[in-house]
Amino acid sequence: MRSGNAIVVGTRIAVHDVIGLLKNGETFEAMTADCYPKLTRAQVYECLAYFEDHRGEIDLLVARQMARASE
Repeated sequence: MRSGNAIVVGTRIAVHDVIGLLKNGETFEAMTADCYPKLTRAQVYECLAYFEDHRGEIDLLVARQMARASE
């Protein structure tokens, strides 16, 4: 957990950060090459699985993050 939010195991990368990037059109290839080079494709899929089980929570976190970015 990072600030009470789910993270990718073995990292400090929040699941909602990964999902937010995917929702904004980032590809798996770019994410694992440019954004988070230490992240594996399997870890991205784990984020997607977590998202499926916790959609409301993650959607809210992504929306908050987007609102902050647009300010």
